[in-house]
Amino acid sequence: MPDSDFSSLRQQLERTVGPVPWYWKTFLPFHSRSGQRFVWTHHGTEGPIGYLVTLSLEQEPDKPRLALNTYCRAFPIEPNYIGVWCPEGRNLRITCFDPEQLKTFEVAELAGWFKQSSDRIYAATAPIADFEIPLSLEPGTHKIEVPIELRTVDELIAPASYKAMRLDDPAFALFVFYLQAGLVEVLPQQWFTAAQFEVGRQWISRAARDPESQRIFGECYGVGTFLLEEDGCRLAEWVDRTNQ
Repeated sequence: MPDSDFSSLRQQLERTVGPVPWYWKTFLPFHSRSGQRFVWTHHGTEGPIGYLVTLSLEQEPDKPRLALNTYCRAFPIEPNYIGVWCPEGRNLRITCFDPEQLKTFEVAELAGWFKQSSDRIYAATAPIADFEIPLSLEPGTHKIEVPIELRTVDELIAPASYKAMRLDDPAFALFVFYLQAGLVEVLPQQWFTAAQFEVGRQWISRAARDPESQRIFGECYGVGTFLLEEDGCRLAEWVDRTNQ
């Protein structure tokens, strides 16, 4: 791929949502139906609420309405909802919240809570939509039941761990959700194996589709930026490599 296209991929990657707490700055502010502006806050790396990322009204930063634990990703849902996806045990969970309905809570309520809990999302108000799919889905395309609130989302690419029985088996997969159509496509990453990478220290943190070539690109934490073949499963080339 020409250098000019690599430059475009690098720019797109900067805008691609990644997991908290490492990529919390990729979460954009957004407006609710009534025009209220909501913003994200990272609570530092020390103390009982270290690494916590919360959502609050811009004028009320000390009154959170949503808190996210490690590996959560937030994304906008038309018209004015917010979605969150995350690994939840052996499943992938996708939720939808109406920010107008979210109630405030005290940050002190969360002191040490996430560290002791396997839950990824904390809110005083239940999501308006919530569903899960198993991480054990076979490769290929599967029909799924998608709540109506999430059906305005065209495509959502979710990298997740994939059960590998052997060192040469894919240890990660991309779960490509076509929520409008009620489908998910499972793309095991044939190139990402325990034989080739330090699984756990190195992992696929985020991925997106290039609108020009329609090929998927992404970031492998601790390794570099990659571009996949058209099948979405094999590595085509590295855009950048991380100096170890």
